[in-house]
Amino acid sequence: MLPLPTRCPLTGGEIIVTRIYCPDADVSIDGRFAVAEPPFARLTPEQIQFVEIFVRNEGKLNRMEEDLGLSYPTIRSRLHDVIRALGYEPGKEEAAPAVDRKQVLAELEAGSLSFDEAMQKLAGGD
Repeated sequence: MLPLPTRCPLTGGEIIVTRIYCPDADVSIDGRFAVAEPPFARLTPEQIQFVEIFVRNEGKLNRMEEDLGLSYPTIRSRLHDVIRALGYEPGKEEAAPAVDRKQVLAELEAGSLSFDEAMQKLAGGD
């Protein structure tokens, strides 16, 4: 059995399924059923291969460097391409409010923060 295509092989347009058949019950259901395109269907074959290598290496880009023989910046760039192809913007969730280091150190010196609290704030743990 072939997998259901998500796009028309001739035009690249939307596919609408008009019949569903269950062989166990020997029942057919006619209608208009939209085929939901899974996010990974948007990826090129090269991007899918990259994702497979990424998963095999447990997301560790430095291990991918050895596996692919590419530099870290090249691998990161390819990862960003995959992220964009999936409809996200790379690094968007990473943006955390900047810690005012001078303020934290001043509070530590003034005694209003303990050493552990200051370290936690400087590490980004608030």
